Amino acid sequence: MSRPLFRPTARQSLVLAILAAASVGHALVVRYFAIEQTSVALACQAGADTWICASMRLLLALHIPPWLGITALAAALLNLIRPSVVLCALALVAAGHGLVIYNTTLSALAVALLVLSLARPAPEPE
Repeated sequence: MSRPLFRPTARQSLVLAILAAASVGHALVVRYFAIEQTSVALACQAGADTWICASMRLLLALHIPPWLGITALAAALLNLIRPSVVLCALALVAAGHGLVIYNTTLSALAVALLVLSLARPAPEPE
């Protein structure tokens, strides 16, 4: 008898969708209102201490080496091996930020692996 496929419950799916949308939304706000706005970017580089400047500094620190893409890919690979809602959430958040903040190659591969992980059997209960 075959095991059932890994399928998050409706509540888990809703939480995953909210996390993914919030991740992409946050990355879009930082990209278009901080990184690409010259006046805001210059103010942040001059030492402005606002939440958007802190978000911009964090995302740029994670972007220079492609940590967002690497994190998304690692979480998606682990999720492919052993499906888990927590790993799926981590991969979705990292991939959402990575796709918007120019870490597209690894983040897109992570999203593809997340789709493949939905075809995997659910882990056996311990």
